[in-house]
Amino acid sequence: MSQAPHDDLIIRQARLEDDLELAALDRDSWSTLSDVSPEPRAEASLFDERHTPDQYLVALLDGRIVGYVRQVPPTPLAANRHVRQIQGLAVAGPARGRGIGRRLVEAACAAARAGGARKMSLRVLGWNTPARRLYESCGFVVEGSLAEEFLIDGRYVDDVWMARRLAG
Repeated sequence: MSQAPHDDLIIRQARLEDDLELAALDRDSWSTLSDVSPEPRAEASLFDERHTPDQYLVALLDGRIVGYVRQVPPTPLAANRHVRQIQGLAVAGPARGRGIGRRLVEAACAAARAGGARKMSLRVLGWNTPARRLYESCGFVVEGSLAEEFLIDGRYVDDVWMARRLAG
């Protein structure tokens, strides 16, 4: 989809054959800082009937997947068709700090806008300060919060809803 000048990062649409590499990245990046779902099983596939390659953009460095972003319609309702939602973002540990997360978020927003979306939304755990800073730096603002929505490792954590306008 895009290649940045002065580096070898490529962002493209995921393909079915990316499944094993994406599943490994998903397992390696799982953390209670960012995830409310159970830790992925070692033999788990990333793609299934609800998670399809067309929903993912992948970031590649030197031919290896180092990140992904998943964006989907938040509901099946026609009245909500103009909104997309980021429902997954991961960057491999050794590749962090290089702007890959930002590039993936921006690519997801561009793809959503090209598909006719006017708004990108997401949910982030209140204690996930690095992710919240990333989203804020990409133009997302807090639209609401559900206090103590999740109990994770014995602590109650807020569910923060953020969004960014894509078109006027």
